[in-house]
Amino acid sequence: MLEISPRTVAQVALMGRELGRAEGELRAFIDRMSEDEQAELVAIMWIGRESFFPEDLAEAIATAKTEATTPCADYLIGTPHLSDHLENGLDALGISAEDVENDLM
Repeated sequence: MLEISPRTVAQVALMGRELGRAEGELRAFIDRMSEDEQAELVAIMWIGRESFFPEDLAEAIATAKTEATTPCADYLIGTPHLSDHLENGLDALGISAEDVENDLM
């Protein structure tokens, strides 16, 4: 089970689509997350870009923790197609990104 809520992942995805105007807000939002939540966010993104399979979630989280050499916000904001990867990652984990995002609006 994930510590990070699907709602939080969806918020990052939505803010990621508005980087031009919301980068500061997104950076602060990610920086306020716990280390575990940040690692899970990175793992979900990796699953969404198919660097890991959904069944390898625990391994992806562990890898995110051990390989974190850059601040999480810097890493994620610098990742092309961040929002798409987060949404695809949620979907791959059986969570409807669209439903969660619709609840936020």
